[in-house]
Amino acid sequence: MPSHGPLKILETCRLSPYPTSSTELSLPLTFFDTFWLTFPPVERLFFYQFSNSTLDHFNSVILPKLKHSLSLALFHYLPLAGKLTWPPNVSKPVISYSPDDAVSLVVTESSADFKRLSSNDIRESSELRHLIPQLLTSDERASSMSLQITLFPNQGFCIGTAMHHAVVDGNTAITFMKSWAYLCKQLDKQDASLLPELTPFFDRTVVKDPNELYMVYLKNYAYCMGVSEINQLSLKVMEYLGGNRNSLRATFKLSREDIKNLREKIISKAEELKPTKELHLSTFVVTYAYILICLVKARGGEGDRKVNFLFPADCRNRLDPPAPANYFGNCVVPRQAIMKASDFMEANGAVVITEKISNMTRELDEKGVYEGADKNLEKLMTLERGIQSLSLAGSIRFNVYGVDFGWGRPEKVEVVSIDRTGAIALAESGNGDGIEIGVVLSQNEMEIFKSLFVSGLQNP
Repeated sequence: MPSHGPLKILETCRLSPYPTSSTELSLPLTFFDTFWLTFPPVERLFFYQFSNSTLDHFNSVILPKLKHSLSLALFHYLPLAGKLTWPPNVSKPVISYSPDDAVSLVVTESSADFKRLSSNDIRESSELRHLIPQLLTSDERASSMSLQITLFPNQGFCIGTAMHHAVVDGNTAITFMKSWAYLCKQLDKQDASLLPELTPFFDRTVVKDPNELYMVYLKNYAYCMGVSEINQLSLKVMEYLGGNRNSLRATFKLSREDIKNLREKIISKAEELKPTKELHLSTFVVTYAYILICLVKARGGEGDRKVNFLFPADCRNRLDPPAPANYFGNCVVPRQAIMKASDFMEANGAVVITEKISNMTRELDEKGVYEGADKNLEKLMTLERGIQSLSLAGSIRFNVYGVDFGWGRPEKVEVVSIDRTGAIALAESGNGDGIEIGVVLSQNEMEIFKSLFVSGLQNP
């Protein structure tokens, strides 16, 4: 078993927004937020290679800049310095901030191999766990965010984030990181104001809930957790949701040329099969279909076994009227389907699955955000035991490698929490040529998946 290397805690502190704000803020959860109420937190690592990162330079230059710019960013993102609570006589949880709130930050030093941890290679998923901070949650209260900064002397540093999923979705989480990074690079300038596109929009009235979906989701949680009253629900997040503690992690890549070739194969097959509706062969659809097929084949088993797959769809542009791109909070709905494993395994599986994903996206645009939304959580929480469930984390549109604090783009960005959820992590490649796919699998499935993934790109 590879060593994680000793981890030395250099500092534990709480950082408040700066300038100090006397503002008190309270944001009610929308039905988008309530859906994710007890899901495991979203955990990411941003690795930055920096060979001159001695302990002295880190403590005197890097860390002070990161801490000061973090306080400046929190001034704009007060809810992330706050917490999730459920006050008495209030119908649903709220995100609140008061002047005594702050973000927990742990600063550590690691003697582990930076290159190994930031690589795409197959390794134990637990190797990254020590770089992620703990997000404190209890029955009555949950932190919005916690952070950890780890120095690898003369190798680089990494920033670990844990964010409550009921507080932010991926779009908001990455926009915050870009805001922090932007302000860090502006510290030496007189005007350190935040760009409009990075400034969060907090108005919850843009999200309509005519069917009281937030209450539907709270009742779903109450039923699944065996409590009779909704206000008895715990705000503790689930530790695991389909993840595998004893698993391996790896990142695979699809270049633009790979995606182009996969698209051409699907078009060629589709001409023979003549699907009922035109296929929407976006980069996302082609990529997700290919990954699903490889993962289902890697699991093996009988063809009539069920496979559940889903992906989050951003609804900011799908609301009427649309919410701004910088809307703070969750604004995604899961698109979910259950099919037989044989649909993925057959010779024409790529066309069948691509058509299904295309139709799922088309139906959301045609029927709107609210159609079938009342069943989303119930379907997810009541899946049969043993069913293969495949979901997505991240997006190829987030530009996570654009989070540059002034010392260069990240060497690697990892969604660590996929070891808790079993999800597939998607991101644009660090070099801009294609897509990165992060997976956490058992040793046997990882070996088969790797073989299928590589051979599927080589075969004509």
